Amino acid sequence: MVNTGHVSAGQLRVMTAVEACRTAALGGHVERCEDCAHTRIAYNSCRNRHCPKCQARAAAEWLEARAAELLPVPYFHVVFTLPAPISAIAYQNKAAVYGLLFTTAGEALTTIAADPKHLGAEIGITAVLHTWGQNLDHHPHVHCIVPGGGISLDGTRWLPCRPGFFLPVRVLSRLFRRLFLQGLEALRAAGKLHFFGELESLANPRALRAYLAPLRRCEWVVYAKRPFAGPAQVLAYLARYTHRVAISDSRLIEVADDHVSFRWKDYRDNGRHKLKVMHLAIGEFIRRFLMHTLPNGFHRIRYYGFSANGHRSDKLARCRELLDVPTTAPDGDVTEAADHASPLLALVAEGECSSSSNSTAPVPPRGSTAHEGRSVLRRQSNPPQLQAAALPDCVPPLFTTRVAAFAGQSSIARGLSPRSSRRHRCRLFIIKP
Repeated sequence: MVNTGHVSAGQLRVMTAVEACRTAALGGHVERCEDCAHTRIAYNSCRNRHCPKCQARAAAEWLEARAAELLPVPYFHVVFTLPAPISAIAYQNKAAVYGLLFTTAGEALTTIAADPKHLGAEIGITAVLHTWGQNLDHHPHVHCIVPGGGISLDGTRWLPCRPGFFLPVRVLSRLFRRLFLQGLEALRAAGKLHFFGELESLANPRALRAYLAPLRRCEWVVYAKRPFAGPAQVLAYLARYTHRVAISDSRLIEVADDHVSFRWKDYRDNGRHKLKVMHLAIGEFIRRFLMHTLPNGFHRIRYYGFSANGHRSDKLARCRELLDVPTTAPDGDVTEAADHASPLLALVAEGECSSSSNSTAPVPPRGSTAHEGRSVLRRQSNPPQLQAAALPDCVPPLFTTRVAAFAGQSSIARGLSPRSSRRHRCRLFIIKP
């Protein structure tokens, strides 16, 4: 580990989980085809929310739960971004400042939407926090997905926004700026802000006010993207944002002994060459990745307005009543949106539990046995160093058995039935660390 003395306990936990992910240290699953006797061994995933390989299942389950909540109206995407000087404060006070970012973005949207001069309605907001830019630098911002309309303040009508226009961005930006700076001052007064290193002088209230003074006059970036065509498109779009981590494997080009190369988009380049390649030393790459470790228990997806958890079901039922659509079953577009989530659920088991190679493993490992069509789960204190085997031709490419996490269960799971596909008889065996 590079710069071990500057890595927090939370970051060390993330690194340990990512390093152990899909290795024998976490145990695994052995799948055997009864037709050709080929097996595939897949190690368990760490399921850490910062691991690039372990977000598919959580994303699919979240999307499936949200599919029935989408309304048959246009949806808008609004992004609230913190200026760079405040990003430095946010990095040293993640829980407090990230929470303030959520709160002020939600309040700015709901306040302007409730103003009769603009919409005069209660809206619903799904907000997702991202803390990175394309080059992995610290760049905290919140993505908000908002339906194009809301419930009138007297609760009797659905008020749609103007076609192609949600709320004035400049008004949102200035209210967001004022609310955030007021909230930051309140955090300082409550002793919830701490400053270290180059920012240590900001512990003095006068120095902090001087530091923030230029930010009271500049424009803060609030960006509203064009509306989506329908709920199905919203769900597909959300799939790319809800459980994303700083960088995915698909962007990696080369991992050498001394550097990592990856693709990134330079949005400041207005030309045709936005897609570029960045080369970082190993230590710098790890440092940038770990910058985006969230505090323990911090929720990176939050809801406001009529989407808030406390009254979401009742409010959505009222929205559907005002829109004259069924309240017990989703409409056609939303059903289509749910169908978008189903293939994702079929894929997550492979992304969550498997790591394939071209090597073979002809027999199940010790600790798992087949007995008259049953699979028995046994505990192994020291699992062998197994290698994953490629699936035989008789097994569909996307077939992977979905299994639960068995960590912490008893040594023998009684009556564990074999899982099988509908077209192929493939037995499931379990190994444990």
